Formats: sequence, structure tokens, C-alpha cells
Amino acid sequence: MKNRPFLILTSIIFLFVTTALKSNKKEVQQSWIRINLLGYAPELSKVAIWATKTNELPAYFELIDEESGKVVFKSSNIKPFGAYGAFNKTARLNFSDFKQSGKFIIKANNISSPPVKISNTVYKGAADFCLRYMRQQRSGFNPYLKDSCHTHDGYVLYGAKAGIKDSTHFDASGGWHDASDYLQYSTTSANATYHLLMAYRDFPQVFSDEKQANGLDGKNGMADVLDEAKWGLDWLIKMHPSKDIMFNQLADDRDHLTMRIPKEDNQYGKGFERPLYYITGEPQQRGKFLNATTGTSSTAAKFSSAFNLGALLFKGRNNDYAKLLTQKAESSFKYALKKPGVTQTASVRSPYIYAEDNWVDDMELAVASFGFGKNKLNQKNRADAIAYAEMEKVTPWMQKDTAAHYQYYPFINIGHNELAKQLTGSAKNKIAAYYKTGIEQVWNRAKENAFYRGIPFIWCSNNLTVSFAIQCIWYANLTGDKAFTELEQDNFDWLLGCNPWGTSMIYGLPEWGDTPTDPHSAFTHLKNYPIDGGLVDGPVYTNIYKNLIGITLANPDEYADFQSDLAVYHDDYGDYSTNEPTMDGTASLIYLLAAKEAQLMPKKP
Repeated sequence: MKNRPFLILTSIIFLFVTTALKSNKKEVQQSWIRINLLGYAPELSKVAIWATKTNELPAYFELIDEESGKVVFKSSNIKPFGAYGAFNKTARLNFSDFKQSGKFIIKANNISSPPVKISNTVYKGAADFCLRYMRQQRSGFNPYLKDSCHTHDGYVLYGAKAGIKDSTHFDASGGWHDASDYLQYSTTSANATYHLLMAYRDFPQVFSDEKQANGLDGKNGMADVLDEAKWGLDWLIKMHPSKDIMFNQLADDRDHLTMRIPKEDNQYGKGFERPLYYITGEPQQRGKFLNATTGTSSTAAKFSSAFNLGALLFKGRNNDYAKLLTQKAESSFKYALKKPGVTQTASVRSPYIYAEDNWVDDMELAVASFGFGKNKLNQKNRADAIAYAEMEKVTPWMQKDTAAHYQYYPFINIGHNELAKQLTGSAKNKIAAYYKTGIEQVWNRAKENAFYRGIPFIWCSNNLTVSFAIQCIWYANLTGDKAFTELEQDNFDWLLGCNPWGTSMIYGLPEWGDTPTDPHSAFTHLKNYPIDGGLVDGPVYTNIYKNLIGITLANPDEYADFQSDLAVYHDDYGDYSTNEPTMDGTASLIYLLAAKEAQLMPKKP
């Protein structure tokens, strides 16, 4: 028994050490508060989301001033919901009644949110920030790299219908690379160009002049967003060089053989030239994949509306250019009428294409665009535009929970807005009601969960989210009906961190928040170049993700706790389905950010 004191002492030491180790062990977090990381406007809807893996729901929440540490607001305005994604319980923490500006922390049940900014300038400069990504996507001369690429484009395929011998060279250098690859599509480029032109037309006060036309530093007397839109228009002109010639895409998925910084690509069998796909209005096949093209309308009509809006905005600024755009608008509209139907992209190595399946929305917008700058549409155009509108009252994805890649594109019917603004009375109200029908169909899904998420998790779900938020804004502007303003704000908030993963979907925005750092991009992966302002694709249904070809995560999943059988998102270079930025999605986002910034600006008499 002479060793008993030693044994007791040893036991005490062991107990102390193990207790200390347990007390130092970090408790696994089970609950989170999701917010818009960029911030909120004092007078508008402000909602955060409580999300927990337990069954715990707070009875109240507080806003704490970050500087003073004092509680400045306390509320029990909490709307509980059940499970969503990885969470057992969720709830909406509504602090719209709090009108103060400043920086705050939301606290509930000892869980704290990231810093919450509330200010009327919280969105200032965001649209201009995202223009950085558009400039970085430029082909031809790239101002970010201060170097040129793809200067040899391109050689014609499928040109026999126009009497063009295959491999004939046409100058098609310029425009924007589509995403993190270097293909260039007319349909996405025309839509992006239209959104940029529209952003300048609707919110000119938002944009600055810090860049020259070539994208390098220096003022040139023109807003940078209009410089960028002109870059798109110039390329569209090259893709429609004469009345009987129009090209749908430059390069194809042979581009994907390597990841590289853009320079001169030689994998297409004709030196540094890349193929130009002539629009025939018929299915096209390269390799073993056949697309489902039925006509010429979808691409050509997008050209026409972009040219018409460009002509309106450049009239008085560059009259010769405006006249050229007017001529191109007319010839591209005639091209759209050659064979009514949809033009899909072509693929060589993989089954993935932009499988656009609707075209009457493009025709509605094109016809409506002929009324720009005039007092009203002529009688024939008015009747034609209304007829097209009635052929597709609601953009089809809004009625569904899934769709093929870019099946219904653009993701918003821009024609309804442009047409309704040129109508009055019951005719205007009828077109605006089509927007309401689509919004209500999304709302019927959204109201079942705390995030008010009704957008399907298909490829490029973030692009759909942007478009839906814009549609809510346009509906309110056309009708004065504010019933969906909270839904609109929630979709905007989703993009900026109020989502299950708690991350912004925009590279570098806000600079102080959780944003993508490892996107599917050669710029970041190979050179660590920031791709400021790029909107990534966004979460997809888990069953889609599991069936995609060639996805392997490069690093441990930092969002593993928030993945679910519903949807996944990865900030990982290896996931091209959720974390690849897109040029056209970013252009649409620029319009939305401009609208949000303009909404908070003092109204001029």
C-alpha cells in the first residue's frame, strides 16, 4: 500500500489533463445565421436566415452595434420553417423594421452572424466592380493581360448554303470568351451585350468612366459599361458581316483539351484559326453529336434587338455607327425570319451544348426593339410583338423544377418588359400579368422554405436567380404592385451569402466576406489572377452533380457540412458545374446590381 499516494496523485493528474483537453476541444458548430454579406438598405426588406442541425429555434434575436457592443434592436419577428437541405430547422429573422445605418452583428441563441452592413450606399460601385470580369473575358486584345489572343479567327464551317466554301477565312477576332474556356457564342454574347446596353440606358447615373475603349486605364468620355457593350456590338457585327451571312459560334469544345491562359490556340487543324459555325437553320454535327437546331430565329433575333438598342444609345454620340447598327438590326431580323425556329450550339467531343429550345421570346424582343426612340410601335409591329408574347407568356423554366442546359434562354423574357413599356391600358396590363404568373409559379415553391428558394437547382442556377430578381423588379415598375419585393430581395440576398453555404457567389464581392477563391478558371488556377466580379454557376441538384462527367474535387470540401441530397456547391477548381464563372451571367448581374444601386440613390427632380 506504500504506492497508494502515488497512484492517487497520478489519477488526479490524469483527470486534470483529460478534463483540460476536453475543455480545450472546440465545440462543433451546429447552428448558423446567414445574411447578405454585402449588406442591406435601411428602408428595404432585411431578412437573415437561422439554420440549424439541431431542433433549436430562437425565441428572439438581437442586433448589436459592432463598434459599441450595445444591443440596438431586439425582435421576435421570427417565422419558423422545417428542414431544408442539410438543416433540421430553419427560420426567417426579419429585421426590416430596423432603419438605422451602421455595422451590426445579429445574435440569437448565442450564435452570431458575420458583420451586417446597413447603408444607402451599400451597393455603390458593385456594378462597375463586376465590369472587371467582362474586361478580363475579352478576346482579341485583352486589357487585363495587356496582350492579344485569338487574332487569327476564323474559318467557316457549314457555309455551302451561302455559297461559302468551307475553310474560307472571315475576321471574327474580338468579343468575349464565354466562361473559363475560350469558346465564343453569339447567343450568349448578344444577350450579354443587350444587358449591358440596357443597364446604361436605365441607370446611367450608376456607372463611371475610368477606362478607355480598349479597357486600359484612362477616361474617354464614355461610361465604362457602354465601352464594354460596344466591345460586344463590334464582335456581333463581325459575326453578321453581310445580310446573308451569320455565324452562331466561334470554336467548339475541342477548346477543353487543356486549361491555359488565352493566347493562340492550334487544336482545330488549321493553324491558329478557329472554326466559325455558319447558321443554316438545320441540325449540325461535328464528331458524333447532333444538335436539335430547327431554324434561324433565336440567335438572329437576339442580334437584331442588341443592334437596335445600340443604335438608340449611340445616336448623337456616333451617328455613323448608329446607322450601321440600324442596318444590321434590319438585316438580322430578316435572317431571323428565314426559318422560324431555334439555333443550338455545336459540340464535337462531349454531349454538352447550349440546348436552347425557345425562340418566340427573342422574336418578341426584336420586334419591340424597332419601337425604340419612336413614340410608339407601328400597328403591324405592335400586333406581331403581342402575338409572339402570347405564344410564350411565361418563360418555361418557371413552371418546372428542372430543365436542360440553357434550354430556355435568356432566363428572362426581356421582350415582355420592352413591349409593355410601349403599350398602355389593358394591353400593357395583360403583358405585365404574364410576369406575375411566372413569379407566382416560383413563389408557390419558394414559400415552402425559409430561404424563399423557388429557383430550380439546374446548371447555372445563379443566372436564373439574377433573371428572376430582375423580373420581380420589372413587374413592380410596370404595375406599381410591390407584393414580391421581399421575394426579389431574398433572391438578391441568396447571391451574396444568404444561402445554405453562407458564401457570396460573386468573386471578390464583398471584399470582406466569404466569396469564391478557387473557381474553375485558368486565370486563378494557373496564375492566381483574381477574377473580380465573376458570377459563378451556383448550386446544382445533387443528382445532377453525381452524373456529370469528369468532376473530381481538388481539395477537401470546406462546405461539407452544408451539402445535402438536395443540392451541392463547391468552391473548388475541380467542380465546373457549380463554380465556373460565366460571362453572360455576370452581364445580367451587372444590370441587377445597377438597379439595386440606383434604387438607393437620391431621386432628382
